[in-house]
Amino acid sequence: MATPTPSISPAHPIAIIMAAGRGTRMGGDLPKVLFEAAGKPLVRWVLDALATAGVTDRIVVVGYRASLVEETLAGLPGVSFALQKEQRGTGDAVAAAASLIKERLSEGSPDARRPVVIVCGDSPMLRPESVTGLLRRFHELQADCLLGSAVTTDPTGLGRIVRDATGAFVGIVEEKDATPEQRCIREVNMSTYVFEARALLHALSQLNNANAAGEYYITDCPGMLLAEGRTVDAIACLDQSETLSVNTPEQLAAVAAALVRR
Repeated sequence: MATPTPSISPAHPIAIIMAAGRGTRMGGDLPKVLFEAAGKPLVRWVLDALATAGVTDRIVVVGYRASLVEETLAGLPGVSFALQKEQRGTGDAVAAAASLIKERLSEGSPDARRPVVIVCGDSPMLRPESVTGLLRRFHELQADCLLGSAVTTDPTGLGRIVRDATGAFVGIVEEKDATPEQRCIREVNMSTYVFEARALLHALSQLNNANAAGEYYITDCPGMLLAEGRTVDAIACLDQSETLSVNTPEQLAAVAAALVRR
């Protein structure tokens, strides 16, 4: 059994876990995060990885069948809930937790940098060491936003991390918008972020839904902060196993087998 990785952040990180979706391809009426893999709901694997990394203040954003998700997670220490009333994109999901973030900031030192870790509730392969590595680098850089990326042999369907000739982070490009050259990039966005809390709230206040889907995307926030001259970067701290996604029963079975092997 792996030794728990201790927290390295002195600033009491907060986590936002996006868990509002239904998962229409999963073949049932459960919220996707409540489907089980290797004996636990997907979202419990995520919550446990965060706790092992020392991130115990965790806000779960619920939406579809919210009461069932809350009932399933009731009693877990340090877990609270925010309601995304309509599923209008990942930026809207994170914004649902904004008032809780503001409450936490009002309770602490006004000058403290408070890291906010953002992850997906249907990513059970998340490792505690990935979270601690991301937080460590965030503090070293004094970053406003740091993305946890992965280098994969098959980036199909994932947003690519774009860098300039010096290796500096430029932005995220979704596959449908990528040029042929960009589609060859193997470093991918895994929807795993650390934001400085006030920088996150600022970026959320600037988000718009002027896109084809009419949704608010958290992926727009790093570029907005970068354009303002703030410190934004990506670090490939996630391993190949963490790129496994769960959108179908077949993928759920593959993830369950991978968790057992781990």
